[in-house]
Amino acid sequence: MTPPLTTAEAQLRHMADVLDEARQDRSGDVPPQSLLFGLQRLVPCDCACFSELDIPTRIDLNEQETPYDDWSDMGFDGSMDGYWRWRHQHLQCLRVSQLHTSPEVTQMTDFMSVRELTKLPIYTEFLRPFKSIAAVALPTAPNRTRVFQFLRRDPKPFTDHEMTTLRLMAPHLYAIYTEAARRRRPPVQLTVRELDVLRCVARGLSTPQIAEQLVVSAGTVRKHLENSFARLGVSSRTAAVARVFPEALWEETPQEGR
Repeated sequence: MTPPLTTAEAQLRHMADVLDEARQDRSGDVPPQSLLFGLQRLVPCDCACFSELDIPTRIDLNEQETPYDDWSDMGFDGSMDGYWRWRHQHLQCLRVSQLHTSPEVTQMTDFMSVRELTKLPIYTEFLRPFKSIAAVALPTAPNRTRVFQFLRRDPKPFTDHEMTTLRLMAPHLYAIYTEAARRRRPPVQLTVRELDVLRCVARGLSTPQIAEQLVVSAGTVRKHLENSFARLGVSSRTAAVARVFPEALWEETPQEGR
């Protein structure tokens, strides 16, 4: 007779089931939407969401969320105005948007108490009624956020057990995200030299530095970039690198236009 699973073994089994379900999800969503529902089962919350934001342009690049029953008590009207207005008060979000090379797990109480949070405009105009927020931030390009969030009305912090679950899941969430993005992304047809230039851009090199690295003129570098932009349907170095090397670990922010 097989002995019953311990609590820890059962939790590991549940985690593996959530990951397996997401890996088999071929819906085309990035990340697979089944992953959000699975994570909400593992770490119970009122709403689980995933978002990607471009900070300089204030563009919402990607957003998913599980159903939430009562949006009438929300601190915002469906727009992101309150977020952008008071983002500097959202210390957890500021942390999430910092450059990091591996997934990072935090919760709001790492940065401030619930009492402090609820006195701020970022809460009354945007976060309300969620007083407890856990986040799994995935690596991305500078000045962007790519994050899973778990929102609770209950002011009690997430437990050590729940935070440990998220930390154990984090590298697998990143792997599932990248695989889903790879399946969705159509193949890119660039020349070898255009790819060489974009690799240098991804390393944070300026146009003169790329020219020196590849032993070509600065004008040649700019021409390769123009051709790459046209092929990729983008208008900036950041967008080009995000399109071709979405998981590149940037050493520093590329210098646009240099």
